[in-house]
Parts: sequence; structure tokens; C-alpha cells
Amino acid sequence: MTVFNTAFLLLLSLFSSSLAFVPVRPVLAKSSATTIMSASPVYSDPDQPARFAKAKEDKNQRFLDITTVYDPSFLKGKRVAITGANRGIGLALAKELVEAGGELVAIVRSSSEELEALKPTDIVTGIDVSNDEQCEAIASKIKGGPIDILINNAGYFMEECETLDNLNFSEQMKTIDICACGPLRVSASLIKGGLIKEGSKIIMITSQGGSVTWRTTQNPDGKDYGHHMSKAAANMMSVLLAQEVKEKGIMVGVFHPGFNKTGMTAKYKEIWEVEGAVDASCGAKRIFYETGHLSMESSGKFINCEDGLEIPW
Repeated sequence: MTVFNTAFLLLLSLFSSSLAFVPVRPVLAKSSATTIMSASPVYSDPDQPARFAKAKEDKNQRFLDITTVYDPSFLKGKRVAITGANRGIGLALAKELVEAGGELVAIVRSSSEELEALKPTDIVTGIDVSNDEQCEAIASKIKGGPIDILINNAGYFMEECETLDNLNFSEQMKTIDICACGPLRVSASLIKGGLIKEGSKIIMITSQGGSVTWRTTQNPDGKDYGHHMSKAAANMMSVLLAQEVKEKGIMVGVFHPGFNKTGMTAKYKEIWEVEGAVDASCGAKRIFYETGHLSMESSGKFINCEDGLEIPW
């Protein structure tokens, strides 16, 4: 063998051996990247008519008929406190709960015949959620023990559309006080009173109207200042509360209940059908469906009860 051939074989051997030390990109890195990407939230569509039309096109039964996926059995025996349970979506929630075998604790300004007919375990009347003293006393007026689920439903919506021509700052402050501070007052009373414990759930009924990101789509001309500011404030409050109580093992759901046909939305009744508004009884089932699926992992997330997807802040 020539010197040249010997040298060539030696170099080839060294090169082949060095391949064993060439770093190979681990599959784990690619997998991790994929996991991170897939964990990004899939948001609901901000265009309400388009969202409803797409659901019909796709025959999305989760959206179009919540009864196809909703199982209320988890409510049996649960003690559920509902603010504003005397009418609207609050009354619908109360009816759904009682029908499912749950114990209703109604927290209201005043009762109603329909509410009384449900025979609640407790009715705490005389509660204005914008009143500090009245809210602080709620826990002491509930006699049946801890609450499994608290649904902060009481709200307020100025009937007249608010523009620069009719700005009503006192109404704005009233709306923010009821819709954002009110749920915090009620929640604080029950938490500090020892009625909300580890494993309990606090549900905040807010609105897609609180999404700043969605305003350019849903309010291209602005307006309705007080309503939208109050819902954005309610969302912020809800996330902060979720952060504070997570060490206690308490979950906080931040829910847009969907477009419901109630007295509060009656000023929009001309668009009820095109935007997929539903009866309050359907809205109640949607809320309870998401309540049942709420976990520590999803606590503090902003969820659209129509399709179960997140709404951007």
C-alpha cells in the first residue's frame, strides 16, 4: 500500500469517527416548540353576525344547541349563590339550578313571585351591590353553610345609547360601581366570611363588551362609554381576584354569557335574530356548562360561553 493510500485511509477513519460527536438537534426541542405553539389560545370571532353564521354553516351544535353537550348532573346537591336571581338571566340560572337538584341561595335587592316559587334555601334581600355596608353583611345572613359556586350576575346597563352629545358621567360611575366593584364586594364578603373555600368557584358574568381588542370591530363608531368601561374594569378585577385567591384553591371564571334575550338587551332586539341571541334559559345552560368545566388551569381566563373559546382582553 502506498504512503498516499495509507494517509487517505487514516484521514477517512478520523473523519468517520468525528461524526459520532456531531450534535444532533433533539426531537424534544422540536416537540417543545410545537407544544408551545399549540398552547396559544384560539380566540372567538369578534364579528357577532359572522360568528353566528359560521356556527350555522359548520352545524356547530356546541354553539347552536347547548343541550347536546350540557350535563347538569354536577349541580346536584351544590350550594349556589346567585346575585340578581329575581329576574333575567339570574332568574334563568336559578331555575336551571333548582331543576338540576342544586340548592339556591338568592342574593337580591328584592324578591319576586317567580323567585319565591323556586323555594330557595336562602333568600338574602335588601342587597344593593353598590352599597358597602349591605354587601359586607351578606355572609352573616347566609345560614346554610359554605357556598360551592358564587355567580356574580347583578348588573346595570344605561338604556340610552351614550355618545359625546349625551355623556352622563354619573351614569358611567354608577355602571362601573355596580358591574365592576359590586361583584368584588359580594365575593369579598363571602370569602372573608368563610363561605368560599378551597375548591369553590366564583363566576363573573361580564361581557365581550369589556374586550378592548374587539372594540374596533364591534364598536367601529365608538359610543356606549359607561357600559364598555364597566365591563373592562370588571374583567381587570376578575383577573386580579383570580390571582389573589389561587393559593386558596378558589377558581374564578370570567364569562361572556353570550347574547341573551333579556330586558337588559331589549334595546338591541332588532338584531337579536341576525346575531344569534338566545332565550335566557339557553344562556343559563351555557353559563353552567362553562362553570362545570372551570379549573385552576382556566381560572382567570376570559371565556365566550357561546363557543367556549377565549376572548382577547
